Amino acid sequence: MDIDIGFWLSLALLVTVVVWCVDRAFKLKQKGGAVGSAVETSNSLISVFFIVLVIRSFVVEPFTIPSGSMLPTLQVNDFILVNKFAYGLRLPVTNTKIIETGTPERGDVMVFKFPENRNQNFIKRVVGLPGDEIKLRDNRLFINGELVSRNMVREVDNGRYWQSEFIETLGEVDHFIWQEGKVNPFTGKKVSNMNIEGEWTVPENAFFVMGDNRDNSNDSRVWGIVPDELVMGEAFLIWMHWKPVFSLPSFSRNGAIDKVEAN
Repeated sequence: MDIDIGFWLSLALLVTVVVWCVDRAFKLKQKGGAVGSAVETSNSLISVFFIVLVIRSFVVEPFTIPSGSMLPTLQVNDFILVNKFAYGLRLPVTNTKIIETGTPERGDVMVFKFPENRNQNFIKRVVGLPGDEIKLRDNRLFINGELVSRNMVREVDNGRYWQSEFIETLGEVDHFIWQEGKVNPFTGKKVSNMNIEGEWTVPENAFFVMGDNRDNSNDSRVWGIVPDELVMGEAFLIWMHWKPVFSLPSFSRNGAIDKVEAN
């Protein structure tokens, strides 16, 4: 379960403001001692909490990638930055949109609150926009009746396991995707790890999302659409890769998302 940093920052700011108001009324700081010292420290933190909360809520927020659902685009333990301004200014904690600055576009890498557990942050790629008809047949993606273009760039097949890497085009975005699975030892037929077929219509103010690691992603194919009210921002930059404790931070993957070469 993710820690709701926005909630705790807001609570910390509220507490320090209350302490400041009490100090103004009762002159606690002037009494000295442990109470005076605590009040002085609290007052000095008001501006810090306020600036951090504003930047995190309205400008940019760091996240860490916890799973491989976005491979090969994003690796586990990538540290990324998310543009909170891209899809509208939203209030901290409630995530209520107060100013419209833009909307998610097909191909964007989007961070959002998981619809089935809003304490968790998810990151996936936007595939379907409001009104789109999404269809999956034989591991191929169709949007509004048109087959989404993809070109194979790598394939591995050792007789037991297979993996294919493609460059897929969504809107104006070219990005890598993986598909993989097992090989039937008797027929030689390739079987995907996650061959979900179906048709979905994306409602208004909602989005259909999928992971780039198509056969290893818990996404809209499983639990449905992402309401606009849960959207948090657009992931745009990898700034560090670090597996804490076990290694030193690496900056070899630094760069704009979707412009980083696949391994």
